Amino acid sequence: MNGARKAGSARCLQTVALATISLTAAACNREDVEAPPPVRIVRTITVDTPREAADISLTGHIEAQDLVSLSFRIGGRLAERGVGVGATVRGGDVVARLDPENELNELRSARAALAAAQGGFRRAENQFERQRHLLGRNVTSQADFEAAEQGRTTAQAQVDAARARVRSSEDIVGFTILKADAPGVVTRIGAEPAEVVAAGRMIVQIAKRDGRDAVFEVPADMVRTLLPDAPVHVALSGDPAVTATGRVREIAPQADPVTRTFRVRVGLADPPQAFRLGTTVSGTIRGSEASANSVPATALIRSGQDTGVWVVDPQSLTVSLRTLDVLSTDPAMALVGKGLMLGDIVVTAGASLLKNGQQVRLAGAEPR
Repeated sequence: MNGARKAGSARCLQTVALATISLTAAACNREDVEAPPPVRIVRTITVDTPREAADISLTGHIEAQDLVSLSFRIGGRLAERGVGVGATVRGGDVVARLDPENELNELRSARAALAAAQGGFRRAENQFERQRHLLGRNVTSQADFEAAEQGRTTAQAQVDAARARVRSSEDIVGFTILKADAPGVVTRIGAEPAEVVAAGRMIVQIAKRDGRDAVFEVPADMVRTLLPDAPVHVALSGDPAVTATGRVREIAPQADPVTRTFRVRVGLADPPQAFRLGTTVSGTIRGSEASANSVPATALIRSGQDTGVWVVDPQSLTVSLRTLDVLSTDPAMALVGKGLMLGDIVVTAGASLLKNGQQVRLAGAEPR
């Protein structure tokens, strides 16, 4: 009887142990399986047809696309300035000269030093040849031959140094002549003949012939809606029939400290001859050509070098990252050129907590 009781107790213990092992293994398996991400509640907007912006009218003037300030690389007394304001120059034309007397004297001294060095080299060369001939006849010693060889090497180095000095002196003499590097029109002058000018001082400013910009001072509220590369229609203020087209080329990153406006440069394509430098012009940016989708700045997600937004699939309510071409952005809104389509549901709040393929629940959708 006691044996039967002991056998039954042993079987019960085995059963309990097996059950414990099974529960432990099941718990471990559940821990190995990664829990799905929680369903996030997000706020969204629905991409709608972009509203047509109002036309923007601006007033500005014509400037050269490239201004070049010509200056001497050395200082000296200005002996001649051959051009004035309004003069037309071609590439390579001489516009000013310095008094070159000191530089010419330095060049003469360098050439004299070169001639002396060349004479010393010839003497050293002759001495070397004599010692080499005598050494072949066993008349001189090896030490005398090596001394002659070293003398020839030293003389050659002196000739090379003198030649370098001559080339440097010739360059400095060339620096006394100031030439135009491109065709254009002189817009400013910075020194008069007989003045002593320092190296780097502007002598002549040239507006290059190729390229004209229409420059506008734009208020801050208009700059926010201005798209980079937006088309602009420019007309002559005195004759609106004279027109040209261009695109926004540059928007100043900082406002003018006095007017609090931003300078916008519009590159003109084939401007007419009437668009002379300083001419007053008017510019128009048509709203139909400058419209773009906008999303709240909080919707933007940085992924490496790309910028995108989370787009919700309306069927499965899962999110996927969509890369965008962002035209401009400010703390409130971002203008998007490419990447969004009509009807896309974009996450605007809670975007930083999402993962690709995560399921969400919409807290609201507002047409935009």
